Amino acid sequence: MSEPALNLYAGPAARRHVERHGLQPEHVVTLAAAAGGPKGLILGPLDRFIFGQWLPRSAQPVALVGASIGAWRMATACMGDPVAAFQQLETGYIHCDMTTPPGRKLPPPAQVSAASAHNLRAMFEAQVPGILNHARYRLHVVTARGRHLLAREGRWRTPAGYLGAVLTNVASRRAMGAWIERVVFSARDAAGQVAALPFAARDYRTRQVALTPGNFCPALLASGSIPFMMQAVHDIPGAPPGAYWDGGITDYHLHLAYHAAEAAASAAGALVLYPHFQRAVVPGWLDKPLKWRHAATPFLDRVLVLAPNPAWVRALPGGKLPDRTDFRHLAQVERVRAWSQAVAAARQLAEEFAAWLERPDPRRVQPL
Repeated sequence: MSEPALNLYAGPAARRHVERHGLQPEHVVTLAAAAGGPKGLILGPLDRFIFGQWLPRSAQPVALVGASIGAWRMATACMGDPVAAFQQLETGYIHCDMTTPPGRKLPPPAQVSAASAHNLRAMFEAQVPGILNHARYRLHVVTARGRHLLAREGRWRTPAGYLGAVLTNVASRRAMGAWIERVVFSARDAAGQVAALPFAARDYRTRQVALTPGNFCPALLASGSIPFMMQAVHDIPGAPPGAYWDGGITDYHLHLAYHAAEAAASAAGALVLYPHFQRAVVPGWLDKPLKWRHAATPFLDRVLVLAPNPAWVRALPGGKLPDRTDFRHLAQVERVRAWSQAVAAARQLAEEFAAWLERPDPRRVQPL
């Protein structure tokens, strides 16, 4: 029997829930979507199934929280035809032309930012009112705002500021808030108020800002603006002034204190569903080399992670998920071919999740 493509991982309360109740769409109150650039492409088939077929069988409000490519995915989920929209996002991302000028390994940040801004406007601009006023989904876009030396982007101040952030983060993730703060742009709820964050923000310096038609595209661009690869987005309308970068800097995999744990006593399910590309939920981008911060914590108590089996990943082109190194190591036509093949193979992830939902075997759910 061949290895399964999909692995399921869960916090203790989520595992108990699956053992007792299985998993129904009405059990989900939050859906999380990580940063990770091209790795997010592997989740396209799962996104199309979850938002196109499965979640529509329920009626409860659902908070969608995302950073970087995850924010783009969650915004896509709020569009009128999410299945077609996810296909459009996937196709555009795979076929984006990142031609590198002679003498450079990567395109200049200004080129990448301009191309990304154009693509985001083409994808979302006409549908922003519908996204912000979705009947069920409350979108939360995570960004990272620079403070002090990082308050403005500059040739010397940005490298110096991020060096300070790196050194501070090694000592304490919370202390890194002196350099970079989490700013979440949130849509309004059914009562017209800025929707409550689906997580407690006591872990890290945080601000919340209303997501509006005037700042939607700048916030979404900022959420994916990787330092040194793209330009910062400055002075987003309605938000504190300053330079905004990729939300993955503060919240790479959204290892957040989800409110689902507090809501569990009064809700039938109150689970966080998390289609992810790996088992570990790494707090911030600067925590990637800090392996001691990769372990699960009580924050993830009611989180159910759907992730590709590492053995299945090794059978993909290049033996790995699509990632940013492919821009350097593969010609455009080779990259498009490899990414297209990986996404086609990822249909197996959605098929296996759909089959598991019909007969949810708790033995398939491993601890986070």
